[in-house]
Amino acid sequence: IFYQVSPDNLPLYIDLGMTLTKLGEEARIPLRAFSLEGAARADLRQMHRRAGRDGAEFSVIPRSEVPGVMPELRAVSEAWLAEKQAGEKRFSLGYFNERYLSYFDCAVVRRAGVIVAFANLWRAGRDTELSVDLMRYGDGAPKGVIDILLVECILWGRANKYEWFSLGMAPLSGLEEHPLAPTWHKVGRLVQRYGEAFYHFDGLRKYKQKFLPVWRPRYLAAPGRFGVAGALLDVTSLISGGVGKALKK
Repeated sequence: IFYQVSPDNLPLYIDLGMTLTKLGEEARIPLRAFSLEGAARADLRQMHRRAGRDGAEFSVIPRSEVPGVMPELRAVSEAWLAEKQAGEKRFSLGYFNERYLSYFDCAVVRRAGVIVAFANLWRAGRDTELSVDLMRYGDGAPKGVIDILLVECILWGRANKYEWFSLGMAPLSGLEEHPLAPTWHKVGRLVQRYGEAFYHFDGLRKYKQKFLPVWRPRYLAAPGRFGVAGALLDVTSLISGGVGKALKK
């Protein structure tokens, strides 16, 4: 089973006889054209300026120095988990692990010299694409700190000659809605419509849309027509950290 397959490789999976199921769409920002100027990004621009006035300071900590700030990162992570009353996820979602985090540069927001938010930086495509995995904020973080963190990471990526910044996937986004739509698209639309109280599908896409990204479909490739349902259940279990946790969600 292959998860979040990009459109570039679809012919390969089709040749292997696999069934493709659309999972959603990935939001990607072309960095050369990114700017906070103009009416379209006025809200982001105002937030960014307000953060500076509120004492928010952004920096990227090289991976070699990350172990030295690990106690601060752990304190932020534990405060986030307590505030959200959430447990750690797995697989396609980042979770706090000191050994893992020490492999990456870490973007941080400080206030009065104290780290109040962080995200580890992923590099891909021979350093042409940038993204973040684990994002957490804690006590004392300014309002809109995740926006601040993402905008600063995007600006940092542009300054360092990256071409794309990925905001990750919006699950069940871009599914067709018409009488001849594939069965999974119809099921996905129902999940999206009636599952909004449990997972903010529509809200997540709207949040990422304010960065004006380019949307790219992502798929799940599984063997045979009847292996898709089992594959989706397995993926859900992996992300939730086990079958028992998945059933509680």
